[in-house]
Amino acid sequence: MAVLSISNAHLAFGHVPLLDGANFALETGERVGLIGRNGTGKSSLLKILAGIEKLDDGLLQLQQGLTSVYVPQEPELNPESSIFEVVSEGVAEAKALRERYERHDENDDLAWVQERIEHIGAWNWEQRVDETLHRLGLDGARIVGTLSGGLKKRVALARALVAQPDVLLLDEPTNHLDLDAIAWLEGLLNEFNGSLLLITHDRAFLDNVANRIVELDRGQLRGYPGNFAAFQAAKAYELENEALVNARFDKLLAQEEVWIRKGVEARRTRSVARVQRLHEMRESRAARRDVQGKVKLDIDTGSSSGKIVAELENVSKRYGDRLIVDNFSATILRGDKIGLVGANGAGKTTLLKLILGEIAPDSGVVRQGSKLSVAYFDQMRDALDLEATLADTISPGSEWIEIGNQKKHVKSYLGDFLFSPARANSPVKSLSGGERNRLLLARLFARPANVLVLDEPTNDLDIETLELLEELLAEYDGTVFLVSHDRRFLDNVVTSTIVNEGQGRWREYEGDIEDWLIQSKRAAALAAKTAPAPAAAAAAAPAAAPTPAPVVATKRKLSYKEQRELDELPAKVAALEAEQVQINALLNGVELYNQGAARIAEVTARASEIDEELLALMERWEVLEAK
Repeated sequence: MAVLSISNAHLAFGHVPLLDGANFALETGERVGLIGRNGTGKSSLLKILAGIEKLDDGLLQLQQGLTSVYVPQEPELNPESSIFEVVSEGVAEAKALRERYERHDENDDLAWVQERIEHIGAWNWEQRVDETLHRLGLDGARIVGTLSGGLKKRVALARALVAQPDVLLLDEPTNHLDLDAIAWLEGLLNEFNGSLLLITHDRAFLDNVANRIVELDRGQLRGYPGNFAAFQAAKAYELENEALVNARFDKLLAQEEVWIRKGVEARRTRSVARVQRLHEMRESRAARRDVQGKVKLDIDTGSSSGKIVAELENVSKRYGDRLIVDNFSATILRGDKIGLVGANGAGKTTLLKLILGEIAPDSGVVRQGSKLSVAYFDQMRDALDLEATLADTISPGSEWIEIGNQKKHVKSYLGDFLFSPARANSPVKSLSGGERNRLLLARLFARPANVLVLDEPTNDLDIETLELLEELLAEYDGTVFLVSHDRRFLDNVVTSTIVNEGQGRWREYEGDIEDWLIQSKRAAALAAKTAPAPAAAAAAAPAAAPTPAPVVATKRKLSYKEQRELDELPAKVAALEAEQVQINALLNGVELYNQGAARIAEVTARASEIDEELLALMERWEVLEAK
């Protein structure tokens, strides 16, 4: 049963229709991920469903007595209030009703007030707030103005959840949250009993939370059952069919245009019905909203840096009593793509500044490589002038821009980032959050650099732009330092991760986030197994302490056959993982389940085989590397 719906919805800003006769319904208990390109109107739609904005035309229907709570990208919280006071705003009606009942005002209908208090559970609203704070790990006494962005987002979610709504509307809930907080939020939303509609570009988050994907595309809302992986498979098939249909239509229209322009003799005998059909085809073609072009990204690396970008030996850094980096050593080479992983406030920015020589360590040595040309994404975000035009932001005082050896008109360059020529002279303040980030990327890539520092570049970017940015960074010849909490983005870009393990300890892991998680779990399990034995041995006989030495001595050079096997392992793993993605998309979609029991059993069996084969390959890889 639908808890809310819109029918034949129309909404436009200027000449651009964001909703063009769109229809949508949110069912009881559904968890829907709303996706689409930046500037298509996703946030506007959420505000309409929350009752904050109105449709130009169309019908919005809500189930009688429905309660919904909307949490925007940047929630407004009173900085001077305590967390308890802010979260209590979610039960404002309960507080007000109980206060009315306790005042015993003669003008009040106390019977109705009492009935309403019973209905919404207002007698114990303080207990509801305390339970919510405990569940979300928040200290009610802390002042909101002292909190980090991630904690403020958690407070806003607490304020929403304490209201116990039927519908939760979330706009980019993972922004400002670290990896642990995102995993926590996934669990929280999967336990939520109401209906959920959320906007996010975090693909891993969508896969773990959503059971339906709705895409806002060219003014229409299209639903796809399953998670994001299932959506990708279905969307690719749909776009391919749409392109074929449009191509056939355009070919027929071209033939009719040739026919109508034939000589006098042909015009004397032409059919009135055929002429009418041509006019209808012209109108249909003019009204068609084609798929918007793709972002074209390119980076000018300028001159190459030296082979070594930075060397750190036993580097430590503290601020006051807090140890940020403790005895960290690493060598960063040209072309490395490094993800920095850690909770908010762990010191990722401090470590970056140490690596790039912007601050000096308290102890240890940092050596910078030669010919470094560094471009920062976070610095430009702060420097964005909202009153400036898009063209002046990219190329102040000039209509032309040079990318490597190529000279481009600024309007053409902006077109590569999906900004129409008409918008080149629009102010930056007219852009949506995602469009501003796209503009920042355009500005970043317009400058030659052989080292890129990207601090949360994925915030507000649409999924298609994210995928293109991934491809660009994977092909980039320079060095990349990436701070992000988007797991899928990190997995697709980085070649290694530097992870904060608490108390100033940082450790580098080869591979992506999944590799780090696997390696850290194995290391923890190994430590748990081996830790008691040395302690017991030391207690029984101190002379037994040097026993680890033979392990080092057993290392030997790999044979030719083993070395060849090790070299081939990455390609085998990659092939299996690619097949696993396809299998998972089939299992999460709906098409497979219409193909009969035999096909379902075949795909399910293959999924299990891939898991076993991958595990065997990873174990063999570990054995060979240990040698």
